[in-house]
Amino acid sequence: MLTYQQFVKNLAIYYLFGSFIAVIGVGVVLIPTTLALEPRDLLPLALIVFSSILCMMGVEWYFFKRHAKSIKNACMAEEPSYEELKTAYYQAHQFPKLTGYRILGPHLFGLSIPAVILTILFIRIELVHIPYAYILYGIVCAVLIAGMHAMIEYYHTSTAIIPILDHIQKKSLHLYQKKLTLEGKKIISLKTKFQLSALLFGAFPLLLFSLATQMRLSQGEALLIEVYWVWSLLVLLVGCGLSLYGARLLFSIVAEPLNHLHDKMKKVQEGNFDVRAAEYYSDEFSQTINGFNHMVKGLKTREVINNQLYESFFETLATTLDARDSYTAGHSVRVAEYAVEIGKKAGLTKEQLQTLRKTGLLHDIGKIGVPDDVLLKNGRLTEEEFKAIQLHPVLGEEILRTIQPADLMEKLIPGVRSHHERIDGGGYPDRLTGDQIPLFGKILAVADAFDAMTSDRPYRLGMSQKKALQILEEGAGTQWDPQFVKYFIEWCNENNQANHEHKEKPAAVL
Repeated sequence: MLTYQQFVKNLAIYYLFGSFIAVIGVGVVLIPTTLALEPRDLLPLALIVFSSILCMMGVEWYFFKRHAKSIKNACMAEEPSYEELKTAYYQAHQFPKLTGYRILGPHLFGLSIPAVILTILFIRIELVHIPYAYILYGIVCAVLIAGMHAMIEYYHTSTAIIPILDHIQKKSLHLYQKKLTLEGKKIISLKTKFQLSALLFGAFPLLLFSLATQMRLSQGEALLIEVYWVWSLLVLLVGCGLSLYGARLLFSIVAEPLNHLHDKMKKVQEGNFDVRAAEYYSDEFSQTINGFNHMVKGLKTREVINNQLYESFFETLATTLDARDSYTAGHSVRVAEYAVEIGKKAGLTKEQLQTLRKTGLLHDIGKIGVPDDVLLKNGRLTEEEFKAIQLHPVLGEEILRTIQPADLMEKLIPGVRSHHERIDGGGYPDRLTGDQIPLFGKILAVADAFDAMTSDRPYRLGMSQKKALQILEEGAGTQWDPQFVKYFIEWCNENNQANHEHKEKPAAVL
């Protein structure tokens, strides 16, 4: 309701402003400076103008209500039908053109026809003492005023409909989950706008000056050269001022949609494929925006497919890696899941969590380069064999650097290389300490150690969760980062509590 009321209010303001500009530009310049009127004619002529304006406003209000009916119904109703919203959406796009028609039709003829009839009547009964030629001048002035007013109102109304289009669009999405669109349809082409605007704004100063000159000459008035130049300069300045204002409005119909598209394209360049350009325009830009939205939709679809392939690649690679040893099956997936839970507690962003998960899936990829007789050995490893195992973070980095695109793999390398580093510097391969260890390396060290301790091996059974958490707690500050150990223990306790409550929940009675 408030949106529609604001729409009507804005239209009223634009209407008064456009009327003021057009009437001041033509009427006030021509009549006082050009026509020779007797004081006794001023009151009857004012009465004629006032009566004609009332008639014009009545006719125009009637057509405005007809044109705005579907828009009003869609905005005021709580749950309008989808067809009502669709009709209102299209009508809102039509509204600038209809506004121009109202001014050129009901506005012009609603004013000029009553004014002509009343003026002729007043001349005949001798209430007004002006030549009949003035009636013709008045008609030409009315045409000039209506033409300028119609063009100004067209551009202003094009701005006023934007909140209405947004409101109707939101209602359609909210009620029916359907997006309204013109599908690239044109209501008025840019070519037509430019031709009419150029004709009116370019010819207006000439027409205004020519009409003023003719009115002067028809009165047989002799002008001093100084007076002539002052008068003609005033007429030309007003005419040129209106033309410049019209040119500014004409420029806006190109600049606004271009700026809108530019803003949306910047967001697409930043990787946001959910962005859509708003369909505020009903000329060639409607086709451009429709094409842009289809392009972004296609990019999003491709992005989704690429992400699915990307995720599938990591999952498949991790599963293939774990398949070398039946006792470690699922290790990489579990480590990735534990790491993500720690990351959530640490307040990592969505993008960081996604990268952390991928790093967790591939943290042991370097073990591909470790011989089976070492990797799968049941007994205690020799010093030489343990050194071979310790090479897997370095091998993992080397493998990731061979995968393209390199910039996607680059984010995973720090965590893969450093997930066996210790806070006290006793880890491998680089013997980093404290803050030297990359963030993902610290997180993965906790997740990897917990899964290793709780998983079965050929030579031992996995220890209990309670025992593993106790070891993590004892090693916090020496082997593992104490903050991430704390986060992991918190998550385990919360997860255990949630599972306990779920098991105790009574089954639903069928």
